Amino acid sequence: MGKETSKRIQTSILNNAEKKVLIWLAKRQPKWMTSDTLTYIGVFGSLLFVVGGALSNLNLNWLWLSSFGLFIHWYGDSLDGTLARVRNTQRPVYGFFIDHTLDAITTFFIFLGAGLSPVLRMDIAMLGLSGYLCLSIYTYICTILKDEFRLTYGCFGPTEFRLLLILINTIYIYAPWSVNRFSVLGCDMGVFDLVGLAVAAILFLIFLTQFLKDRSTLGKQDPLKKPADASGKAQA
Repeated sequence: MGKETSKRIQTSILNNAEKKVLIWLAKRQPKWMTSDTLTYIGVFGSLLFVVGGALSNLNLNWLWLSSFGLFIHWYGDSLDGTLARVRNTQRPVYGFFIDHTLDAITTFFIFLGAGLSPVLRMDIAMLGLSGYLCLSIYTYICTILKDEFRLTYGCFGPTEFRLLLILINTIYIYAPWSVNRFSVLGCDMGVFDLVGLAVAAILFLIFLTQFLKDRSTLGKQDPLKKPADASGKAQA
């Protein structure tokens, strides 16, 4: 329970197509490539995203480095577990520990990179990070309590999130209107700051909705017990 053996729930739009691509890639990896190596490649990709985001303040074309970093992150982060399953070299305890510990670091890097870029205000990026980490923590709790590891919520998952960031980067580079600033309740905002606020709100809404749903289910599974009297018998 709470390991890689838990039931994996994937309901995102691209899940079926992505799974086929990952299996195809895993079967063609060189023998020296390992799941650990792919995990660290994913971390490197998230660092590229930070560098590209920071440098894009000098030239917006550096956002292409950010987008490339997201592709590298997807390659390493999504392929490491698939490679282990294709080669039948799973390490359920170690794999879960390494993969999801580093997920926390790479997630921070990605939101940091967005906040360092001109695309998104840092405070809004950190609000989005808070929502994402709340969902991540909730996922790990449910992995232990329900033996279910939810990789996606609804039709949206990490891959769709990366594609959204790449799309935003591309629009910001080429669309003149995307750099416009305006005042919202006295705060200086850009177009994608509003998008970031909407994404953060959706993350917290999903978190709250799922919490209320599982609270009801787990409450019935583990019902309230009546307190015992002094004799040790349950009170009526």
